[in-house]
This record gives sequence, structure tokens and C-alpha cells, in this order.
Amino acid sequence: MTRHLTEITVVGEDDTGLIAEVTSLLFERSINIEDLDQAVREGVFRMTMHVDTEGMVCTEEKLREDLDELGDNLGVDVQVRFPAERETQSIAVLVTKESHCLEALFEAWASGDLEADIDVVIGNHSDLQPLAEKYDVPFHDIGDEKGTPDEDELLDLLAEYNADLIVLARYMRILSPDVVFRYESRIINVHPSLLPSFPGASAYMQAIEEGVRIAGVTAHYVTTDLDQGPIITQRAFNVPDDASEEELQQIGQPLEAEALLEGIRLHLADEVTVHRGRTKLRDADDVDAQLGAPAELDDINPDRPIDGLGEFVAGADDEDAEVEADD
Repeated sequence: MTRHLTEITVVGEDDTGLIAEVTSLLFERSINIEDLDQAVREGVFRMTMHVDTEGMVCTEEKLREDLDELGDNLGVDVQVRFPAERETQSIAVLVTKESHCLEALFEAWASGDLEADIDVVIGNHSDLQPLAEKYDVPFHDIGDEKGTPDEDELLDLLAEYNADLIVLARYMRILSPDVVFRYESRIINVHPSLLPSFPGASAYMQAIEEGVRIAGVTAHYVTTDLDQGPIITQRAFNVPDDASEEELQQIGQPLEAEALLEGIRLHLADEVTVHRGRTKLRDADDVDAQLGAPAELDDINPDRPIDGLGEFVAGADDEDAEVEADD
């Protein structure tokens, strides 16, 4: 629905009248609002609008200027993305210390398997700087000695590199609403569990402690609710008896990279949409993607028995079934 529409995002301190001020400006310029969504979290207001600018009575540059001026007056940040600008795919990757996902991203990019450029790597530690330098990609360490990131610097870098997509390649920090709201449905994370099970830290250890027989990984869009964003792709694996956390990591990390890459490719190709907290493929028949378990699993799983398909039950009339129910 949104591919041909202009996206306007407003983020700032919550206050009355913000929506009216912005919508009035758009109305005066003959801009039709197709979709509007708003949220408030921890005192931060976010409004995302998808609007039709084809019939507007001003230029794109003039609309940007007017919205920037309005944002300054209201004390909020206003971002505008016109449809044509989305042809440029720029990826910013956020990392901590684990290298496997970043390495997979670089390998896919170097082989031409990503329809985008990795323009910057941002870390809250400097451990992965040598890997970024190997691929001649700028690396910025925004963390202090404890790894606490400077989110103002993060926002400045994301704006400087004009990131279309933010990839959390095992970035072990929670993004604040101030960041998430500015990049709604444009931040993809990979989590080492089959969400919604085992959110938060030490997911593999959580799986061991709960004694699950099947564990997995999930690539999902990031929201302000920790590890609860719309799921894009998942991978599953069997948990060996008496497996250690390190052993599960060795099994799961290649799948983390695979699921993350699958989710990124679907997003870049505009194959996936988000509606009411769930993802959906735009045209499932034409998309070559493994969203979950391999297709071979369908052939292994039994196809019967199923309620009502047995000969005896299927032959019983409604009256007999009703008598049994009464008994």
C-alpha cells in the first residue's frame, strides 16, 4: 500500500496539538493523508503518515522546508521520504562483539547478493572494527568504557549516512523509543530463539533451562517492546541431550546469520509488509524465501489422523453425535 506514497515521520516530546498542526499544513498544500499511526512511549511522541503528494501545490523541496520550519516551531523532528528516494538502499549495521552476522552480511554484499550497500558499521565496542576495515566500510565506536552507547551520536550517524535500513547484527543493547520511532519498520534484529519464546538475554540458556527439544532463531522488526516486533523469518534446530549454551550457540549462530539475511533480502525487495503487528508477503506465490522450517519437513510429518476423518466417526449421524455429547 505504501510503496507509491510519501512517508512523513514526526518524533519529539509529547504535547497537545501536534497532529492538528501537521495535518493542517498538509491539507493547505493539497496533500491527501492515506494512513496515520501514532504512539507515545516514555514521553516520546511518534506519528507516521503515508500521504499522496502527487497533487500537492508545492515542490518537494518546499514541503521539506515547510515541515522543517514547523518542526522547529513545535520542538519536534520531522523526516520526509519521497517514493523515488527509496530506490537508494543504504544499510547501517549495529554491532557489539559477535562477528558471525556481520561477516555473513559482508560476504553477501561482496558477492553482489545484497541489493544495497553497507555504508557504515556502528558499534558500542571496537572489537569488530578490523572486520569493517577489511571491507573498507567506515566504523564508528559510540560506546564508553562499559559499552554504553551515545544515542545522540547514533542518531547523527544514521542521519549522516542516510540509512534506509538499520540491521542489528547481534547488537547487545536496547534501542530507546527516540531511535526506534524514527525508523519504524526499518530496523531488523536477529534473536537466538523462536520468538515469542525466550525473549531478552541468554535465550539459548533459557531454552536449556526449560528443557525444550527444538530451539531456533528469529529475524524480526524492532519495536519499543523488547523482542516482540513483527516476525519475518525463523529457523529451527534440535537440541541435543545435555547440550551446553556454547554448543547451542555453535548450532544456532549460522542459522542466525541465515535468518537475518533472509529477512534483509525480503525487506530490500519490498516483498514483506507489516499490518497489525504481523508480517505478510506481498505476493507469496512469487517470493522465493524460507520463512520457517525447510519444506522437506512437510513430507516427513504425518497427515493423519485428523478429527472427523476416521471411518467410524465420519459415518456417525448428527443424532448419535448429539447423544454422545449429552452423555
